[in-house]
Amino acid sequence: MPARRTTPLMTRLMANPELPIGGLYRLLTWLSPAFPIGAFSYSHGLEAVVAAGAVNDAATLQAWIGTTIRHGGGRIDADLLRDAHRAALSEDAAALDRANRRGIAFRPTAELRLETAAQGAAFLATVLAAWREPFLAAWAEEVRPEQTPSRCPLPIKGGEEITAAGDGGRPNPVCHAVVFGAAAARAGVPLAAALLGYLQAFAGSLVSAGLRLGLIGQTDGQRILAALENVVAGAATQAMERDPEMFGAANFAADIASMAHETQYTRLFRS
Repeated sequence: MPARRTTPLMTRLMANPELPIGGLYRLLTWLSPAFPIGAFSYSHGLEAVVAAGAVNDAATLQAWIGTTIRHGGGRIDADLLRDAHRAALSEDAAALDRANRRGIAFRPTAELRLETAAQGAAFLATVLAAWREPFLAAWAEEVRPEQTPSRCPLPIKGGEEITAAGDGGRPNPVCHAVVFGAAAARAGVPLAAALLGYLQAFAGSLVSAGLRLGLIGQTDGQRILAALENVVAGAATQAMERDPEMFGAANFAADIASMAHETQYTRLFRS
């Protein structure tokens, strides 16, 4: 078997072990499947392409996940996490608001909006309950996060969806990648580690969905994660180096799959 290529991000992490023990503990806890955000109930549109037969084995599942990480929801979330991490480090609540509004707005379907908002609300509430941090707590009080995000957009006021912090005292959706990035920054978790961990968990969640849809077994799931190691590390590196103005994604197959999933007759997942 050829040696696995070490990515620049891996080299950076190994050469500069800046992650404090407390930050590492929190990072591992927040990324655990046991952390109560309901990640197990979402497939990011995967269920629809499995039903259509477009993803039907380990090879096609690996390709689907890799594309999602590099060009789809993974790329969007990586950039949002980066911007939120930097905003939280500098205690710039306005910049964190902007990242959060963008994180909700750049969801092409109601189910993908639900996926990020429901997990974001659960993540933020749990983190503040267990590891209350002043900056993040103050920001949450201004935003007033939705506790039970609906499938549909928020009520309309003046012709615009209400997503701005504190608008009319109404609750607002929060983006999972944004609140994760902000919490990681406030816990002293370096951006590189936060990005790598988040994207690995993103890939792991889709592998888990593939397992429950009967596409693969446990060993094939681990083979897929091993094969995606450099993909995930490369996506994290690119997010750190990318100009914020290059924000965006191009994974129309996943968007169409999510739209199809909204009216799918039988479903295991919420997205």
